[in-house]
Amino acid sequence: MAGLSRQKQKLLTMKKLFESRTDENHSLTGAKLIEILARDGIKAERKTIYDDIKTLCDSGMDIETTKDGHSNAYYLGERTFQDEELFVLADAVASCRFLTKKKSQELIKKLQTLTSEYKAKQLRRLIYVDNRTKNFNEQIYYAINKIQSGIFDETEIRFRYTEFNPDKKQILKHGGEYYTVSPYSLVWENENYYLVCYCNKHEKICRYRVDRMINVENTQQDARKLTDEEKTEVANLQSLYGMFGGKLESVTMQFDNSLANVVIDKFGMNCHPHRNSDTTFCLTSDIQIAPTFWGWFFQFGTKAKILAPDTVVEQARDYLKEIEDTYK
Repeated sequence: MAGLSRQKQKLLTMKKLFESRTDENHSLTGAKLIEILARDGIKAERKTIYDDIKTLCDSGMDIETTKDGHSNAYYLGERTFQDEELFVLADAVASCRFLTKKKSQELIKKLQTLTSEYKAKQLRRLIYVDNRTKNFNEQIYYAINKIQSGIFDETEIRFRYTEFNPDKKQILKHGGEYYTVSPYSLVWENENYYLVCYCNKHEKICRYRVDRMINVENTQQDARKLTDEEKTEVANLQSLYGMFGGKLESVTMQFDNSLANVVIDKFGMNCHPHRNSDTTFCLTSDIQIAPTFWGWFFQFGTKAKILAPDTVVEQARDYLKEIEDTYK
């Protein structure tokens, strides 16, 4: 009976062999397939092997035929993911800040199963970026799943929130009290996930960093329905500089020509810069005036300037004066 069971697994075994041990540079002849199958206690003959390969092709596998000496040899051609796509995914997983090193390694191992064992070795390479640190919160991977369930099911979730003190110790906010919120969307910004939600405790729309959440739980309570005004607020908190709130303003900014790449990377291809001198260009965009915006803008020093409106120009002066005063 055991032998019969192994015979029934022949097609599945051959499928795995083509997926893991062949590619355009590594093929298997019919004789080699028979030899490998025999090691697993599966009997095969040359004629049945050819019939099995045809069956696998009919099922959708792209098995190509080549020559190995005077014999036909076979390999799996097109796969779900091309090599270049797998390399991009592996590099993204390796360098992603919100994933722990352990979780990154687990995901890369799963990506390795999507190509041959020969090319899988290349996916083990990791990217080390000096100014990035991997996340310490292993639970973020599962927290995101629970948050997404709450968003999809339109139900509340609850969690406890943490922060670091100057001693680098992670402590619970509000004595470990649970936050109960209605989740609306997840935002990926500055290599972190943020949850945009209505917080019952604060009775307003808030944004929380997902990697600082622990003990995330789904509830059966219906999520709060948003008013039109709150929908606008949620959209604002999903914007580029919305982390700390702030009034949305149409702002005209001037930049040195050398910052063209940086500005277009930040505002996207839909922005409309225009030259206003031989060395500078201007851009008008809707900006949520918040510390995150000023932090980004002031890094360019004298190469960036607010031109309008006057209220935002005045805010820039006040902000810089506060900084100057701290050094007096």
